[in-house]
Amino acid sequence: MPAPDETATRRIKDKARELGFDVVGVTPADAAPEKSSRLHDFLSQGRHGEMTWMESRSRERSSPRELWPAVHSIIMLGFNYGPEDDPLKALSGKHAGVISVYAQNKDYHDIVKKKLKAMGRWMAHEFKCELKVFVDTAPVMEKPLAMAAGLGWQGKHTNLVSRERGSWLFLGAIFTTLELLEDKPETDHCGQCRRCLDICPTQAFPKPYVLDARRCISYLTIEHKGPIPVEFRSAIGNRIYGCDDCLAVCPWNKFATRAHETGLHARDALKSPPLSGLVSLDDAAFRGLFSGSPIKRVGRDRFVRNVLIAIGNSADPAMVTFVRPRLTDTTAVVRGAAVWAMAQLMEKPEFNALAQSLAPKETDDAVRAEWLGTAD
Repeated sequence: MPAPDETATRRIKDKARELGFDVVGVTPADAAPEKSSRLHDFLSQGRHGEMTWMESRSRERSSPRELWPAVHSIIMLGFNYGPEDDPLKALSGKHAGVISVYAQNKDYHDIVKKKLKAMGRWMAHEFKCELKVFVDTAPVMEKPLAMAAGLGWQGKHTNLVSRERGSWLFLGAIFTTLELLEDKPETDHCGQCRRCLDICPTQAFPKPYVLDARRCISYLTIEHKGPIPVEFRSAIGNRIYGCDDCLAVCPWNKFATRAHETGLHARDALKSPPLSGLVSLDDAAFRGLFSGSPIKRVGRDRFVRNVLIAIGNSADPAMVTFVRPRLTDTTAVVRGAAVWAMAQLMEKPEFNALAQSLAPKETDDAVRAEWLGTAD
């Protein structure tokens, strides 16, 4: 095996910082072997929920060389997306929705991949090497590899934590045939702290360093396609896309800084958007509002479902006016969420009368069950 190329390693790191990446490290392709067993445990217990793509490509995910046999070194890059304000402050609002920090402006996949491709073109030209770039859309275990490359460590909430950037790092990877000088893996600095575990509204962490995605609000509001299970609806509060609680509460965020990429600064329209306006979005309006946003991929129906759950948690009977039109929405998952929201906001006798009127007309079994389950 040839000796690691120290000069190439140094030049690559310098170029990464020139392109705007905040942290960069190198790890060999066979690093972090324990990640395979952790992935197996996660999948075997069904904690991935409806994310079947994790299981279908678990072999490639567990080993970089299964994904690309020619890889020798992996360059892990971090891109800061720190918010301007504490995301937890917005959770007290009754009439405004909370969108996860990473989704309040442009899709980070587009921003980071553009920079990764620029990096890749430069490397191919300078070193005549082969390479592949990845950002969250391929079976790559970015977080264990980032830990192996010294970018940070996987905290008890399973997300990456950096001593310099806190919780707010997007990750990208470059697989290359170059033999590069590897960095020292980062060690765990969580200590006895368990704030990220204790703050979780749905108790999605069975134990430290283990996530049950099926209970996670980010999973429920983004990946889960059907009705949100009743047991989690109240805990969702006014979160309408994702959840940042376990990230935001981390003490290491005292070192975090605001994102330098303006495309990741929160758009005013998405900082605390009024629920009353979002619940009335049709497909065209949804696509227009979230053009270029990662929110667009969940589709209008799933998003409006989330908004209705948040309205139901508002405890404001005046919001009934905005919910009522959704009782006859063309999509069952929206109608079902509207039924639940109405049940939370209306006096019981009034809701029961509404159920007697509309439940018999309902054509979807799940929505009819919502009516019958919430009425006396």
